[in-house]
Amino acid sequence: MGETNERKNDFSQGSIVKNILSLALPMTLAQLINVLYNIVDRIYIGRIPDHATLSLTGLGLCLPVISVVMAFANLFGMGGAPLCSIERGAGRNDEAEKIMGNSFLLMLIVGAVLTVLGLALKRPMLYLFGASEQTYPYADSYVSIYLLGSVFVMVGLGMNSFINSQGFGKIGMMTVLLGAVANIILDPVFIFVFGMGVQGAALATVISQGLSAAWILRFLTGKKTILRLKASNMRLEWRRVKEIVALGLSGFTMNVTNSLVQIMYNATLQMYGGDLYVGVMTVVNSVREVVSMPVQGVTNSAQPVMGYNYGAGEYGRVKQAIAFTSAVAIGYTTVVWLLVHGFPEFFIRIFNQDAELVAAGIPAMQIYYFGFFLMSLQFAGQAVFVALGKARQAVFFSIFRKVIIVMPLIWLLPRIGGLGTNGIFAAEPVSNLVGGVACFVTMLVTMMPELNGKRDGKGNGRSGT
Repeated sequence: MGETNERKNDFSQGSIVKNILSLALPMTLAQLINVLYNIVDRIYIGRIPDHATLSLTGLGLCLPVISVVMAFANLFGMGGAPLCSIERGAGRNDEAEKIMGNSFLLMLIVGAVLTVLGLALKRPMLYLFGASEQTYPYADSYVSIYLLGSVFVMVGLGMNSFINSQGFGKIGMMTVLLGAVANIILDPVFIFVFGMGVQGAALATVISQGLSAAWILRFLTGKKTILRLKASNMRLEWRRVKEIVALGLSGFTMNVTNSLVQIMYNATLQMYGGDLYVGVMTVVNSVREVVSMPVQGVTNSAQPVMGYNYGAGEYGRVKQAIAFTSAVAIGYTTVVWLLVHGFPEFFIRIFNQDAELVAAGIPAMQIYYFGFFLMSLQFAGQAVFVALGKARQAVFFSIFRKVIIVMPLIWLLPRIGGLGTNGIFAAEPVSNLVGGVACFVTMLVTMMPELNGKRDGKGNGRSGT
């Protein structure tokens, strides 16, 4: 069975576009479904009687914590999976399995550590993130339960990358579909029927992630996978750990910097607009998670294809994958920008019906998403760097856009000309312009000459169209 799947998932054969789409369609759907873990929570919480806005704002204060847990999942998942693709493309499946085993053990260890540290530091942490006396109880209720499921989140998110990297996009989709359906069913039961509020939302998420993690482990230890998860490969070796962490630092840095930026957004908005605008930011982030998923699905699904062909020496096919991925990303995000700018109220009301929040959220949405298509340049550039194992470049541009550009702007812009909260939201489009263009242009300038200077792996200049 493994040999049959190996031939079936040979990304050096057939059309590059078809190879990418064969992964992109189920992976994008899977990522959209995955967003439901948190998005469905917010939709239900936004409809809790009496304290919907405070509950939603409290959950929003937990987003940096969620981002940190996801960051570590990406550190080991997105770090190990591209290495597996490269090793598999080069015919070294034994080494690929050892990389996967090391990544899995790292997820278990770090997941347990995050649970202990998070629970010990949650009170000062949440106040640092912008909590008030009114919103802290709701944030505390959610994060206390969510942290208990950190290991499930780590395995469910991180190990799914190893399923997708082998070409099993439909299995990867089923992984998140299982958890999402469970979450959709359990959320209203725990929140409304049992009257647990935000605690119910967190409990539903933890149980759902646990089901996804169990599904993943069952597949990766079974007979249908190409690369098998084995206890014998779970002995940490510094060389592999270093390679996994080095490549995974891009995804890790993006999530950690997202967390830092969110903390700064919430704290600054609390200063200039109070709990209302922290709630607006929660809605803005929720919309972003939904609309960003398709473009992330395409760029993430292109990584195994690019990595496999790079490892196999098929450089013409790598260039085709870069061109296709970039075009789709730019086209999609342009359409999203026009929709969000034209119908901001529609997107806001998905999560909250409060008239005051809707009124404050409309201009905030239009400012925050202005020129959103420029963000696709960051997605595409990062995807290429990660897929081809260029860890330093990937990490640099993750830090560059968020830490060097966004964070100073969040502090500076509201103080210019009395811009206040409008200035805070304007930091995002400015960073998309500068950071996105810099990342994409650097990718073209550095990677294209390297790919153009190498012959096709079989010496025939095949393009795979």
